[in-house]
Amino acid sequence: MIFAALGDSAVVVTLSDTPNDLALVRVRSLAVALAHARIPGIVDVVPAYVTVAVFYEAARFATGDLPPFESVCREISACARSAGVEARRLPRPHAAGRTIEIPVCYGGEFGADLAAVAGHCGIAPEEVSSRHSQAEYRVQAIGFVPGFPYLSGLPDSLRTPRRDSPRASVPAGSVGIGGSQTGVYPLATPGGWQIIGRTPLALFRPHESQPALLQAGDQVKFRSIDGEEFNRLSSVRNAAGFAAASAGSEPRQSMPDGARAIRVIKPGLLTTVQDLGRRGHRSAGVPLGGAMDAFALRIANQIVGNPEDAAGLEITLLGPELEFAVDTVAAVGGAEFEGAPTWRPLVLRAGERLIFGECKRGCRAYLAVAGGIDVPPVLGSRSTYLQGGFGGFQGRALREGDWIAIGPDRPLVGDPKGLGSWRVSSTMLPSYSPSPALRALRGAQAADFGPDLWTTEFQVSPRSDRMGLRLSGPAMVRSAAGELISTAVAPGTMQVPPDGQPILLMADAQTIGGYPQAAHIIGPDLSLAAQLRPGESFHLREIPIEEAHRLAVARERDLAHLHMGLMAGIYKNMPS
Repeated sequence: MIFAALGDSAVVVTLSDTPNDLALVRVRSLAVALAHARIPGIVDVVPAYVTVAVFYEAARFATGDLPPFESVCREISACARSAGVEARRLPRPHAAGRTIEIPVCYGGEFGADLAAVAGHCGIAPEEVSSRHSQAEYRVQAIGFVPGFPYLSGLPDSLRTPRRDSPRASVPAGSVGIGGSQTGVYPLATPGGWQIIGRTPLALFRPHESQPALLQAGDQVKFRSIDGEEFNRLSSVRNAAGFAAASAGSEPRQSMPDGARAIRVIKPGLLTTVQDLGRRGHRSAGVPLGGAMDAFALRIANQIVGNPEDAAGLEITLLGPELEFAVDTVAAVGGAEFEGAPTWRPLVLRAGERLIFGECKRGCRAYLAVAGGIDVPPVLGSRSTYLQGGFGGFQGRALREGDWIAIGPDRPLVGDPKGLGSWRVSSTMLPSYSPSPALRALRGAQAADFGPDLWTTEFQVSPRSDRMGLRLSGPAMVRSAAGELISTAVAPGTMQVPPDGQPILLMADAQTIGGYPQAAHIIGPDLSLAAQLRPGESFHLREIPIEEAHRLAVARERDLAHLHMGLMAGIYKNMPS
């Protein structure tokens, strides 16, 4: 086993040089052993091809006899020994979980590229579907989007390059070929694979405890069906899916008098419900998600007496106008907007409106309200995942006329005296800047890009979003050649695609990727990156992992001190 850091919050364990059945058995065995061990401080495990990524909280491992990274590696090694992962051979019964049959209707309206694949391979379209459905496949990883399986086992005679120009939207259920692999798109999403058919099965069900139909190690067989069977199976799936998705999610255009709620008068550019994200589901391809500037949301929640992981509103560049139906206390953290003072409690009366004016500094603000935003949790989180269309308020950004429920709070507004007379000390707050130096660790392929990586000024492109900041500047040319085996990525990972223009992955980033990894922004500095607007820039400053962990532990200590101070100070005389 080879251990390597994935930024300051994960260890990547490499178990083989090349993907094969034995490597996948070892990967699956280690991932299962770690999941069953439930080691405190380990929050997620992602198996992919020949690696297992283990995500951890540095502060939980900072009190032992070893530094956090080494302590996590020791725990992984213990799990590997108990599971027999280090053995040269593993018994076949442990090889791969289940066999799943997936019905596929090939060609026609469901397989727009079937004829193109047939032409590339020099065979008839019917022969493509026949060979594709007769082969046996193995799930090497889940990623790209939630539930997307990367399947090995495609016959050599069907290998076809990806499309020159990706489609803007590929329908959910589409079965595609990309080079030597095949896969299924669980969600409607952009994609560049050659589409040869479609399945009526739902490969991803966000409202179930095990959301992905497939897992790494599963065997898959495709079964060819006709259009009539496709329509019948689709009707059954759609009926079940509608019932699950509709439970408790009907839109409300009015609220009863006295209800604890916020009415959206104007939604702003992009206002979504976010908390601290979804843990424990990366192996199903579900991004961490949550607030882009998690630190700002955590402090805002503390100010109003909420748990740090309570849901709030993330407000981007152009703010909303909100009307409060009841007396409450709110707080704004992050970017500075006219009319919305930051880092202090705001006493709001029933019928009062909070209007976010011009954004004067930063990119994203966070509104916390006493009691938290009350929307149904999905996969353990209330955060909105826009690409997947789930979580938050109906899986989307807020719109004019929406009523957003807020939970019950401690009756702080019963005695508002002194609430608005203090703010959080600036010594605790991030040093937001339009041109920060972001502290970073070396990525797995950092050496391939030379010293320019640490001197280049990277500018944020207007094409940036919650998945990642697309960067512009001099093209970063990789000195090494050849494709990489896909492995885990995380918020903070800086990937370099073939065009040489890096992408800094952010909250809604995919869980695995195959682009070279140049660097990883440390967790405490992701707040600074989240506040960069298009046109603003940053450069990297390399630090060792020991310093990154020290900074992470110091931040958690500061937040704990703030919490104790608030409980002992401003709220001590409030009713409980």
